[in-house]
Amino acid sequence: MADRIITANQADLTTLAHVNVPPAQTWNYLRTNDITFEVPTPHFVGDVYARLPQIFEQVECGIGPEAVTWITRAAGDARYIEVRAGEASKDPIYVDIDCADTQVHDTGVLVRSGAHATIVTCAHGQNGHTSASLLRVVAEQDARVTIIEIVAAGAGQQHLDAVGIEASNGARIEMRQYALGGEKVALGLCCNLAGTSSRFTLDTRYLAADTDVLDVNHVVRQRGRHTRADIVTTGILADSARKTMRETIDLIHGAKFAEGSEIETVLVTGDNVVNKTLPVILCDEEDVAGNHGASIGSISPEQLDFLASRGLSEEQAEQLFARALFDDATIHAGTAKARAAVLERASLVLGADVAQDIAEVLGFAAEEA
Repeated sequence: MADRIITANQADLTTLAHVNVPPAQTWNYLRTNDITFEVPTPHFVGDVYARLPQIFEQVECGIGPEAVTWITRAAGDARYIEVRAGEASKDPIYVDIDCADTQVHDTGVLVRSGAHATIVTCAHGQNGHTSASLLRVVAEQDARVTIIEIVAAGAGQQHLDAVGIEASNGARIEMRQYALGGEKVALGLCCNLAGTSSRFTLDTRYLAADTDVLDVNHVVRQRGRHTRADIVTTGILADSARKTMRETIDLIHGAKFAEGSEIETVLVTGDNVVNKTLPVILCDEEDVAGNHGASIGSISPEQLDFLASRGLSEEQAEQLFARALFDDATIHAGTAKARAAVLERASLVLGADVAQDIAEVLGFAAEEA
């Protein structure tokens, strides 16, 4: 393995100028087309011994080629996992990104025909610099893949998380994505439904507070006939946080009878938040269905009155929504290590007592002890 040194010297930085660029670039005056990151320039000594098979080079990632190139260079080495045909992996494939060590990971997973696999990526901790993860998945015919992506980075941390998926005939991909912290976070995802009757479902939940910046780019390319994509996003914006959500479903010529939908619900609890939502349906085929929408608002006066009658203040009511997000992330974390990272983040955001109560109520207290 090559000896990689990731420096944080201000004079030794690389600019990634086009991160999370959507397929259709619009709304230039709102500056929603991309985001810029200043990242350490990777330096290495020695040869790189491990690279992914060439099939992964064709996998598109929503974060963009410039960021993908930087991650592969910064990682230096790559991890390749193959799940054999018809096999159901017993334990999740776990990618642990320790932000405290400025870790950068490059992972490729090939799920053969009829196989079942669960993949968990978890970024946690902080050191005030940059961390990153690149996950590329190829799902062959009738494969079943569950992906859980957790970003629970701390204050001052900059993190890039990229996912690329290729789905063949009859493949089913289910993904849950949790953005729970980080000063500046980019989540880029692209799923290519190339095969007939392939399916993709994505449930994203996020919490952005203080002056955090969360930038998301979800892209689904529907090429196969009878494909289906469902994207549901729920988030909380507090204090002076800024969030940009780009969601694109691309119904490509030839994808007859394909269906795609995307919807986002945002709860705003801060007076100085900035929310940008860009839902897009691209269509170059007849006999297809595409739907999108977004709902943005705060807790209504009627809801506050009802909660007040139950003895809850506005602050306590808002905390209930945040707790529900951490409850869900804890339940679906997939591994004990990822669950511990979620609860550690919950302790910082909601308080140690609340985090302990989450663990006890959900039956994970003994695991965390």
